[in-house]
Amino acid sequence: MRNLVLSSTQTVSLQNSQICGISLDLDQNCYYAASERVSPAGEVEVDIWKVDRDGDSDPTPYCKFSTIASESSTSAQLVSLRVVPEHQRLIAITRGGDITTIPLEEENTVPEVEGSVDEGILAACWSPDESVLVLVTGDLKLILMTSTFDVLSEGPIETSDFGEDAPVNVGWGSKKTQFHGSLGKVAAQAPINVAVGSSPDDDNFPRISWRGDGTYFVVSSTTSQHSSLPHRILRVYDRQGALQSSSENVPGLEHSLAWRPSGNLIASTQRFGFEGGGAGRAGRHDVVFFERNGLRHGEFELRPAHIGTTTNDKSSLRWGYRVREMIWNADSNILGVWIERQGGDLVQLWTTGNYHWYLKQEIATTSLSSSHFTSVTWHPENAMELILTTSSDIIRRSYGWETSASTSAPPNDSALVGVVDGTTLLLTPFRTQNVPPPMASHQLSLSSPASSLPFSSSRIPVHTTFSPTSDILAVLWETGYFELWLMRTRLGAGRGKVMDPDRIHSSQNKIENGLQYNQIILLDTSESSTKSLSVGLLASGTSVNDTVVVHTSSDGEVASVTMTGRNGRLISAGDAVIWQDSDGSLLEVDIKDETSTPVAQFSEYCPTARRVLVPTHESPLYIGLANSGKLLVTAEDLTSIVIAPNATSISVASGYLIYTSSAHEAVFVPLSTLHDLLTPDEEGKLKAIPSGWEKRRVERGSRIVVPVPSAMSLVLQMPRGNLETINPRPLVLEVVKQDLDSGQYRKAFLSCRKHRIDLNFLVEHDQGVFLEGLSSFVDEVHEADYINLFLTSIGQGSQSPEKIGQLCDPIRAELEKRDLKKYVNSILTAHAVKAPPDLEAGLSLLLRLRDTDPSLVEDAVKYIIFLADANKLFDTALGMYDFSLVLMIAQHSQKDPREYLPYLRELRALDPYYQRFRIDDHLRRYASALRNLSLAGHSRFDEAIEYAERHQLYEEALKIWKGTEYYSKVLEVYGDWLYERREFKDAASAFVESGNLRKAMVAHEKALEWQELFDLAVRTQASDEDLQDMGYRVSEDLISKKRFTEAARVLLDYVDDVRMVIMTFVQGNEFSEARRITSLKRKPELLKEIIYPGAHESCSQIAEDVSEMREQLRKQLNRIRELRIKKVEEPDEFYGVEDTALHNVDVMTDVSMAPTAFTRYTMAPSTASRASKRSSRSKRKMERKVGSGRKGTVDEEEYLLKSVTKLMGRFSATRDEVGKLLPHLLQFSAEHRLEGLEMQKDVDGFERELKEGVDEVWTKAAEGDTDDGIGQNQEGQETIALRDSWAARMEEAERNRRINPIDRVSKPEITLNQDWKMKLLELER
Repeated sequence: MRNLVLSSTQTVSLQNSQICGISLDLDQNCYYAASERVSPAGEVEVDIWKVDRDGDSDPTPYCKFSTIASESSTSAQLVSLRVVPEHQRLIAITRGGDITTIPLEEENTVPEVEGSVDEGILAACWSPDESVLVLVTGDLKLILMTSTFDVLSEGPIETSDFGEDAPVNVGWGSKKTQFHGSLGKVAAQAPINVAVGSSPDDDNFPRISWRGDGTYFVVSSTTSQHSSLPHRILRVYDRQGALQSSSENVPGLEHSLAWRPSGNLIASTQRFGFEGGGAGRAGRHDVVFFERNGLRHGEFELRPAHIGTTTNDKSSLRWGYRVREMIWNADSNILGVWIERQGGDLVQLWTTGNYHWYLKQEIATTSLSSSHFTSVTWHPENAMELILTTSSDIIRRSYGWETSASTSAPPNDSALVGVVDGTTLLLTPFRTQNVPPPMASHQLSLSSPASSLPFSSSRIPVHTTFSPTSDILAVLWETGYFELWLMRTRLGAGRGKVMDPDRIHSSQNKIENGLQYNQIILLDTSESSTKSLSVGLLASGTSVNDTVVVHTSSDGEVASVTMTGRNGRLISAGDAVIWQDSDGSLLEVDIKDETSTPVAQFSEYCPTARRVLVPTHESPLYIGLANSGKLLVTAEDLTSIVIAPNATSISVASGYLIYTSSAHEAVFVPLSTLHDLLTPDEEGKLKAIPSGWEKRRVERGSRIVVPVPSAMSLVLQMPRGNLETINPRPLVLEVVKQDLDSGQYRKAFLSCRKHRIDLNFLVEHDQGVFLEGLSSFVDEVHEADYINLFLTSIGQGSQSPEKIGQLCDPIRAELEKRDLKKYVNSILTAHAVKAPPDLEAGLSLLLRLRDTDPSLVEDAVKYIIFLADANKLFDTALGMYDFSLVLMIAQHSQKDPREYLPYLRELRALDPYYQRFRIDDHLRRYASALRNLSLAGHSRFDEAIEYAERHQLYEEALKIWKGTEYYSKVLEVYGDWLYERREFKDAASAFVESGNLRKAMVAHEKALEWQELFDLAVRTQASDEDLQDMGYRVSEDLISKKRFTEAARVLLDYVDDVRMVIMTFVQGNEFSEARRITSLKRKPELLKEIIYPGAHESCSQIAEDVSEMREQLRKQLNRIRELRIKKVEEPDEFYGVEDTALHNVDVMTDVSMAPTAFTRYTMAPSTASRASKRSSRSKRKMERKVGSGRKGTVDEEEYLLKSVTKLMGRFSATRDEVGKLLPHLLQFSAEHRLEGLEMQKDVDGFERELKEGVDEVWTKAAEGDTDDGIGQNQEGQETIALRDSWAARMEEAERNRRINPIDRVSKPEITLNQDWKMKLLELER
C-alpha cells in the first residue's frame, strides 16, 4: 500500500543535437549519449557525448563517426549503444549493419568498425553480463556473438519447431475426449478458425529481451509477410542459441517486449476489437504476460481512456497512441510503459500487489520541453532511477516509496491510508475496517479535476498527504494544481458510510523557471476551521534550486522561499516547515523573512523523515530512514546516530519509534530514551544502542502500513501484497497505562484480557494507587468471572507469596463487604490462589454458609474442587475434624465411597482426642498428633513416647510434658537418642537433668569432659579403684587426641603414677613440666630413664620432619619453574580446556550408528547411544577431577602453590616445637648440646631456604605472567544462571582456570623470628 513519489530530478541539455541513445558507464559514473543526423548523401553521422552523471561538469564531445544509413527504415539508425567494461570499449550498432567500437581508455579515441552485416541489423541486445551479443539481421537471421565478436551460432528465426521444451499432449480435458451428443460431437471435432494478426500500429521490427540471470533470451518477431495475416510469435532461446519454446498464437500481439529480471514473466501488449486482433471490446489494450514455456500468464488493461488521445490526427496511429516499449526496473517491482502519442509521449509506471496492477506515476513530455522521448531505460543498479532522453535532453528521475497514512493522534486517529491507482485514490480507515488490497473502503475519483489540466499533462497526482491534526486530505499534481478534501471519516462502528469526502479547496499555482511540484504538506495552524488552511508545496527544477511555497486557503495568499539546494524533501513540523537538503541537512523555513535556518543534520539523505515531539524534552527529535536502510535519529545541536543499519520501514505511535528490519523483526524503541542516546557523556562518548528493546518476529519482508494507537494495532503488508494486523505488546500496554491512570479499570482489564496481557500488570503499574482505588475496580469489573480470572492471574504470577497475600486479602475483604453470596466463588479463589493455598479458610467460609444457603454451598463446593486438588481438599476438611464437610467434599469430588467410608466409620468410633490423633497421623501432622495423643489420657503415655521416638518429636514432647511426672522419663529417652547420635555433651546434660547420673558419667567420658566426669564420680562416691581405672581410660583417650597436658593432669591427680605422668609430658614435648614434676616427686632417676632418651627422640623426629619438608619444597619449586616455562613456550597446550557449552550435549560416539541431522538446538529425540550420554556418576567423577592438581593438568600450578602455603604452616608449628626443646638440650649433656646445635643450624637453614623459595615463586610469577584476558572480576561481570547446576559449576571452573594462579592463591607471609634460637648455642659454633 505504498505510493511512488518523485524524490529527485536532473536534466542535462545537449544543444543542437538529436539524441537517439544512451549508455551508462558504472565504473566512471558517467553517461555516453549518441546524437545522429542523416546527411543528404545517405550517411549517418553519429556524435558521442560524455556526460557526468552527477552534473558537476558540462557535457563534452567524446568522438564522432559516420556509417551508412539503412534504406528500409526511417526510424533511428542507432540500434544499440553499450559500454563493455571488461574490454573498456563503447560499442555502437547501427541499422546499416556496422558494429563500431570506441576505446574508452585512450586519450585520442578513434572509432573503428569491428565488422558489418550486409543485410543490415534490425535488433541487437547484450546479455546482462555483456558476454553475449544477440543480433537479428535484415533477412531475419539470429546471430549470437561473444564480446570479442566471435560467432557462437547463426540460424533463421522462423521455424515450425516449438523448441526443446515442447509439451506432450495426451488429449486429457480436450473437447475431443468429452461427450457432446451425436450432433455436438461433429461440432466439437470441427476445426476452429480464429484470425490471428498483428496490430495495425506494429512497427514490424523484432525485439530481443534477456532474462535477468542471462540464461535465456526471448525474441519477438513477425511472421513472413507472404502470409494472409502476419502476426507476432515469441521464441525463447538459451545462451547457445538453441530454441527452447515458442509462444501460442495470440491475436493482436504487439511489438513491445520485456522479460522481467526476476525471470517469471515476459511482458508484451495485445490489441482487441479488429480483424486479427483479440476477441474483446474495441479499443481494449492489455499488457499480457507469458511464461518461459510460451504459455500465457495473466494480463491487465492499460486504461486507454486515461491516456488522453486526440481525435484530430489519426493518420499514422489508428487509436491515436501506441506502446513504444516496456521496461522493467532492476528489482522487478516497477514496469515502465512508454506510450507514443500524437500530442506528446507518456511513460507510465505500474506496480503490482495481490495480483492487481496499480498505475502509480506518469511522465509527460510536455513538462520536459519536448514532444517525444527517444529512449527510456532504468539504471541497472539503482532500481528506483529512471533515465529518459528527448532529442536534446537527458533526464534522470529518482523515485521512492512512501505510505500515505494519517498520523492523527488519539482519539481522532482514523489510520486512513490512501493508495494511488491512476486517477483513483483507494482509501481505507484501518481503525474501523481492515480491507485487504486491491479492495478499499472508498474509491475517491480524481478524474474531474484532472480533466481541466492540459491535454498532454499527467492526469495522475504526484503526491498525497494527510493532515497530522485533522481529517483532511491534500492531493498535488505536478503542474502545481492541488486539492484539499474533508474526509469525514467515521471513527466508530456502525452502519452508514465509512467516509463522506468533500472537496473544500482547490488552487493552481504558477509554474516558473521550469519548476515541477512534487510534494505537499499540511501545516498545523491554530485555527480549527477548515476555511483557513495552510499547505506547504515543494517545487524542484532541473537546473535551479528548490522552492518552498506556502499557500493559505482563506485568502489565497502565496509566499515562496528559494532554498540553498536541489532535490530536497519537506518534513511536516506543525505550523513550521522543515526542508531537508540532499546532503541530509535540516533547515527551518521562515516564510515571512524568506530565510532558512539550520536546525539539525542527518549523516545522509533520508527520503522518509519525521519530526517528533517528546513530552519529557523541549527539543524535537528528527527520525529518518535512508535508502541504505540506516535508521537515523538526530536533534538540535547534536550528532545523528544510527539506531539500526537494516531498517525497512518506520512509524511513530504511542510514544514508540516502530521499525521493521531485514532480520524480519518489528522493533519498538521508546522515544523517551533517544535523547539520552544522542547526548554524550563527560568524556564525549555516546552510549551504546541498547539490545533490550521490545522485539517481535514478523513475516519475511513485512513492512509497516500504519499503526492504530486507539485500536492498539499495527498493520503490516507482506511482500505479496496481503495485510496482517497485529497487536504489539508495547502499543497495548501504552493504552492500558493511560486507562489505568485515568481510572478506567474495566477498559484496561478487557484490553489485557483480549490481548493476553498478564493481568498482574494492572497491579504492578502502580500498586499503591490500585489498592486505593480497589473499590472502583470492583465497581467497574463487577462480574464474578472476571474477578476470578484476575485473582487467578495474580496467583500464577511471579510475585512473592507475601505479595500475593497482600493483594488477595484486600480484594477478598472488599468482596465480603459487598455481597458474600454473589462473590462466594471469588472469595474462594482469593483463598485458593495464595502460596500456599489457604484451603482451610475457604472451607471455613463454606461452613458459615452451610446453614443459611445449602444450594449455594453445594455450587461453591463444586467450584473449590475445580480450583484445588480434590484429595488436598479432602485432607484439609479431614484436618478440620468436621465429618459433614468431609462427606460433602468426598461426594462432589466423585471419590469412591468404598475408599473413605470405612475409614470415617472407624474414626467415629474412637474417643475425640484419639480420633484427632489418628487424623493428624494420617495427614502427617506429627506434632499435632502427639499433642492430641497426650490429651487422650495417661494410659496412652507409653504409646505417645513410642510415637515421639518414631518421628523424633523429642523437643515437642519436652514442651508437652514439662512440669509433669513424666518429664524425667522424656528427658531420659531424649538423652538416649542423643547418645546414639554421638552427641555426648548434650546427652550428658539431658541425663543430669533427668537425674540418671550413671548414664551422665558415661556420656561425659565419651565426650572427654573429664572435669565433669570426676566431679560426678566423687559425688556418687565411687571407689578409689574405680577412679584409678577411670583415670587410665580417660588419659588414654586424651593422649589419642594429642591432649598430653590434660592426660598427664588426670594421671597425676587421680592415678598418682609419676612415671606415666613424666612419659606423657615427654611425649607432648613438655620437658619443662616433666622436669618440674620429677623434682616435686623426688624422682631424679626418671631424668636418665625417660627425659634424656625422650629428648633424643624429639631431636630425631624434628630432624626427620625438616628433611622431609626440605625435599618437598625443592621438588615443588622445580616443578613450578617447569610449568612457568611451559606456559610461556606452549600456551595452547598448557591451556587446553574443553568447551563447557557442550557439557550437557549428547553427541554421537558410536560410529556404527546411523547419522542424524539433529543438532543441539533441535527439539527432538537424539539418536546418540546411551554410552554417549554423561551419567550422574561420570559427572561427579569429572567434577572431582577439577582442581585435583594431577600432573600435566592446568590446575597443577595452583595445587603446588597451595601445597607450599600449607608447608609454611607446618614449618611454623615445627619451629615452635624447636624453640621449646632447645633450652633443655643446652642443659642436659654435651651430647644433647651438640644435637641442639645441629638442629638449630638445620632449622635456621631451612627457614631461609623456604623464605627465598616463596619470594621466588610469588614475586617472579607476578612480574612475568600477564592476565589471560579474563581477570579476577570475571565472575562479577557475568551472571551465571542456575549456579547450582553441574554445567554452571563446570563452566565456572573452566573460567577460573584462565586466571593466573598467583591471583587466586595469596602469598604466605613468613618472618625471620629469632626468638626460638638459643644465643649460647650460637656462641659455641
